Amino acid sequence: MKILRYILVCTITFVFAVSCNEGIDPISPLAPGTDETAPTISISSPSQGNVIKVPEGKGLIIGLEVVDDIELSSVSIMLDRTEAANINSFPDYRRFAPINGYTLKDVGNGTHTLQITATDKTGKSTSSSEIFFTVIILGEFVPKYGEIFYMSFDGSVFEFASGTDATMVGTTGYAEGKVGQAFAGATDSYLTFPMAGLTGTEFSAELWININAVPDRAGILTVSAPDPSNPTAPLNRNFGFRIFHEGSATAQIIKLNVGNGTADSWFDGGAKATVNPQQIDWMHLAFTISATHCVLYFDGEVVSEGDFYQHGPIDWTGCENLVIGSGAPYFTGWNHFSDLSLYDELRIFNKALTQEEIQAIITAEQ
Repeated sequence: MKILRYILVCTITFVFAVSCNEGIDPISPLAPGTDETAPTISISSPSQGNVIKVPEGKGLIIGLEVVDDIELSSVSIMLDRTEAANINSFPDYRRFAPINGYTLKDVGNGTHTLQITATDKTGKSTSSSEIFFTVIILGEFVPKYGEIFYMSFDGSVFEFASGTDATMVGTTGYAEGKVGQAFAGATDSYLTFPMAGLTGTEFSAELWININAVPDRAGILTVSAPDPSNPTAPLNRNFGFRIFHEGSATAQIIKLNVGNGTADSWFDGGAKATVNPQQIDWMHLAFTISATHCVLYFDGEVVSEGDFYQHGPIDWTGCENLVIGSGAPYFTGWNHFSDLSLYDELRIFNKALTQEEIQAIITAEQ
């Protein structure tokens, strides 16, 4: 009986094995074929003109897919035209597409370029188009010169000290700047940023500017308040400050106006504060406001200075926003509307900078 059972079990096992393999060809090697085409490259991130906010220490994630018809040899990742990574080992020998992207470490703040080159085993290679993008590292802000506000304008309106974006009115843009990219003013467009935390008895601002003489007058940086007696009035100079330019195609004068709550003071350097936009490119503009004194600087040199009317200090009552690139909404009575100039590296300080401090910043950014 046991022998019959044994025979039966063996018979069933044999029949099962035969039936499971029925119709399956035996495994045999397959020639890879002829490598006919170069690899293809697809980059999903970053895209052209992207502004990417990267948590501090996390690195930049590149979304990519590289495919070859036979076998990949290497994938080279170029950051700022220097090789940052070279991959030559692939789990799938025809395709490189990390599920969570490929991470590049040590990519700093600012504008960067990215290009990827893929090569197959026969030496055929493909290079992607060069992508320009901007990285903003989200971490603790470390002021470079003691500033409390910093906008680089490298493809974004991000303010580093607060970790927030300025508000864009209209549609502004970007262009080649003094350092990286620059803010490019546009008609009926400007930026606003809350003044909370930026006001005080002393105040300074500095930036690089490439003046456009069209229109012939415009606001550069303005902090104004509505007139308490006439809230819709377009011209109230008793509070905050206004720095602006006006003139002709060959002679633009930059002026500073500051209010102490009851009156305003003018800092007009005349010929010393006049530039020819057709003969200059980038210039450094700075101004300082102390409790009793104001100074206007061009390229680190004094072009106008003096005391407040009845000796300040500046009055910030009702001054809610810093306006970048226009006199709107409270300093347009003389048509100082949007500016088409270029701005770069804007910094604000809660002290009156010295001339030596301003010249040191210029030297560092030349």
